[in-house]
Amino acid sequence: MLKQQFFNIHDGLGQENRVVIANGLAHLLADSYSLYLKTHNFHWNVTGPMFNTLHLMFETHYTELSLAVDLIAERIRALGFVAPGSYSEFGKLTKVKEHAGDTEATAMIKYLIEAHEVVINTARGVLPAADEANDQVTMDLLTQRLQIHEKTVWMLRSLIL
Repeated sequence: MLKQQFFNIHDGLGQENRVVIANGLAHLLADSYSLYLKTHNFHWNVTGPMFNTLHLMFETHYTELSLAVDLIAERIRALGFVAPGSYSEFGKLTKVKEHAGDTEATAMIKYLIEAHEVVINTARGVLPAADEANDQVTMDLLTQRLQIHEKTVWMLRSLIL
């Protein structure tokens, strides 16, 4: 459970809705940050015939994720909660599995697909609460994240089919 700030917000979202949405976003933040770290790790350590393609692709992906985690954390803050920001907090919240950098390139792609699918499922899991609360800002954020992750999965799959 996230720590709430000590101020009242009067913008039409109920407090119970805020709690559910912010906690869902905390999981999305942890999954997204874990995916960022995995992608950056693979960027540094990829080898083999697809090196240049994957090195550049992974850089594009982790750069986008670095911006995304900021947007997610700021939304948690706007809802009135402290955003998680430590490895120990993320470790408790994430469902993204860790993998070492000394992994073969095709396995890296498969692990990234799995991690993006975790993020997709986490984002989808927050949508009903945001919809029920009529929280269009969170719904927009989630929709954008889903679009990006689904496209990324498609592109990664295309490399190994």
